[in-house]
Order: sequence, then structure tokens, then C-alpha cells
Amino acid sequence: MPYIEHMTYELPELPFGKQDLEPHISAETLDYHHGKHHAAYVANLNKLTDGDSSKSLEALIAESSGGLFNNAAQVWNHTFYWSCMKPGGGGAPEGDLAARIDADFGSFAEFITAFKAAAMGQFGSGWAWLVEKDSKLSIVATGNAGNPMTDGYKPLLTVDVWEHAYYVDFRNARPGYLNTFFESLVNWAFVSQNLG
Repeated sequence: MPYIEHMTYELPELPFGKQDLEPHISAETLDYHHGKHHAAYVANLNKLTDGDSSKSLEALIAESSGGLFNNAAQVWNHTFYWSCMKPGGGGAPEGDLAARIDADFGSFAEFITAFKAAAMGQFGSGWAWLVEKDSKLSIVATGNAGNPMTDGYKPLLTVDVWEHAYYVDFRNARPGYLNTFFESLVNWAFVSQNLG
């Protein structure tokens, strides 16, 4: 039987240049957040799977627990988070996404208020998400490596509220980070692509 070489999980490239989110998110933050934290989750995942990436991250998230779940989910969550931001982002969504947000939250302003409340209410490390289930949009928060796919939700948008996501640029001011995320960073085109 021939030897089949398994591919390892790899750290994805950022969808923007390391300086492209400045002055909102610094290159220093991305050096640590992407180059150290995200990279460490990939390295740990390869150790835990003996370098066998034949299972998708989604499959690992759905069927694993403990360290394997934590590292697979953190690789997925971070990759998704990078795509949720872009240089010159922010503002308000348009089209179907805007209509859906108005229908399910009352208004874009009410959505922002609820999302920030979920992100601020996440004690310690975790994530806040805009998700879709049964054609309805809602907001959920997950602790640590949690991912809403485990509860049958489809992620549309996330913000990382682990301190390493914002401490270099905002110190302990999570509200300032969240305001900047919505005012200057959100990639609404990506969020719209995720709609079912």
C-alpha cells in the first residue's frame, strides 16, 4: 500500500496587509494576534492531530471536545474574524442584510446596542456573534473557544473579545475597541456573503 502524505493545517494569510487596519488595529497587535496566538492554535492543532488535516475544521468543531475542540475552534474563529474586518470598513450594511437586521432587531441602531451588550457582557475571554438559524438573525456570545455552530447556528459576523485582540491598541477599554470595530473595521460585504 503506498504511503499517503497528510497535509498539515496551515496558518492562513491575513486578508489585508499588516498595516492596513491602522490606526485602528496596529501592526503590532496583528504581529501578536495573528503571528503568535493564531499561529500557536494551528501548531497545537497539528500536534493533536499528528499533522493529519484530512478532517475539516468544521468537522473537528462538531465532533471533538477538550484541547482538540479548543484549538480547532480557535483556528476557525480567528480565520473568520480576520475576514469580518477590512481597511475602510464600518458604517452600516446595505441591501438584504440591512433589511434582515431591521426586521429581526427593529433597527440597525438596536442591533449595534444589542451586539455591543453581548460583547461587553462576555466575562473574560470569548466572542460575540451575529448568527442565523431558521432564517432568523440573532446575537450570541461564546466563552473561550466557543463557536455557535455547535448549537446549530450559522455564523455571519464575529468580534474577538479576548484581551489580546485589543490590549495593545485600547488597553483595557473594550468599549472603545467595539466602537472602533463598528465605526471603522466591519466588512459588511463579507457578512452579506454569509447570509443564507
